[in-house]
Amino acid sequence: MCRHIAWVAAREVPLGELLVAPEHGLYRQAWAPRRQRYGTVNADGFGVGWYAAGDPVPARYRRAGPLWADLSFTDLARVVRSRAVLAAVRDATAPGADAEAAAAPFASGPWLFSHNGAVGGWPGSLAAPAAGLPPEELLAMEARNDSALVWALLLHRLRRGEALARALAATVREVAAAAPVSRLNLLVMDGSTIAASTWGDSLWYLAGSGRVVVASEPYDDRPGWCEVPDRTLLTATAAGVTSLSDLSEPAHVRRASADPLEESPA
Repeated sequence: MCRHIAWVAAREVPLGELLVAPEHGLYRQAWAPRRQRYGTVNADGFGVGWYAAGDPVPARYRRAGPLWADLSFTDLARVVRSRAVLAAVRDATAPGADAEAAAAPFASGPWLFSHNGAVGGWPGSLAAPAAGLPPEELLAMEARNDSALVWALLLHRLRRGEALARALAATVREVAAAAPVSRLNLLVMDGSTIAASTWGDSLWYLAGSGRVVVASEPYDDRPGWCEVPDRTLLTATAAGVTSLSDLSEPAHVRRASADPLEESPA
């Protein structure tokens, strides 16, 4: 599994204020997450994406190693400010050679994306959905892991003009239909709106003071954190959470009674 976090705010916030400074922030979650159900250490890469004022295309900083081993990150996080951020630490499903290219956030145009979970039966289970993508989009994938293909499926919908939340919900259902035993907690944002899914792991949000934070787990113990029910689609802007809707799969998608992914964290 992984841990991820996104926020949108009315004012610019230093990255370190929400990633490094909190007692249980993403920086600490790299080695000591409190609510991670699968896996224990997120040392297989990390990344942060942020939007600069006046620029709709986000910048990214990603590395293949553990967050705590990057001696430059805390200094970067101290001075970089943004109203919209998505960051993640990674626990890989399987060994790979894609280095930082496999670390979230993935990006294209105005969008940032992260996947907390794993696709059951990867890679064969997604052969059919992958076959529906244009060859040039498959060849342009940043990495060869399950998260990168889930991102390619979502990105295809976004490029066709589907709204953020609609595209996310459709992608979750498509992947769950092809690979029923999957964990699909996804985050996607466009600089002003966050869309997130819960599907097999924890998700929380904190709203107020002109910002909304959506995260795998709370970064502190203050009152106000709300847990999002499983199989829910959440959307949020700086003004607050705008919707929480049922993301349950169609009737033909079965629910597994056991989780064979449990020994293979992503």
